[in-house]
Amino acid sequence: MYAVVDIAGQQFQVEENSMYYVPKLDTEVSKTVTFDNVLLYSDGKTTSIGTPSVKGMKVQAKVFEHIKDDKVIVFKKIRRKSYKKKNGHRQQLSRIEITKISKSTAKAPAKKVEEKKVSTETKTAKAKVTTKAKETVKTVKATKGKETK
Repeated sequence: MYAVVDIAGQQFQVEENSMYYVPKLDTEVSKTVTFDNVLLYSDGKTTSIGTPSVKGMKVQAKVFEHIKDDKVIVFKKIRRKSYKKKNGHRQQLSRIEITKISKSTAKAPAKKVEEKKVSTETKTAKAKVTTKAKETVKTVKATKGKETK
């Protein structure tokens, strides 16, 4: 069983009871995090593809630590101009363990749609406006035809 989850703008294929390094999350160490944006879910027999996400699927994870990745060196050079620039940075990561991939069974209550009652006065007012607009269009077309001849 696995799922493809969107975590901090990146997609990860995750399985239960496995560890992953993801971009730093804004949660404390040893707290659980729930990811609702599951893009794909497979249990070995069936596969559910989300549009854009699978409804009702959740992935729970536990944050183990916040660390920094290895240093990445950025070196810029322009030949014959004596320009050299060396920079580096360390990306911040969170180490998480996926504890549970589950489908929530709770259904949202059905929303009632109320019909708007439109009074007969507003209907007649709209009809008058549309007939006046049609008449003005006809007169404009008639005057345009006479001027061009």
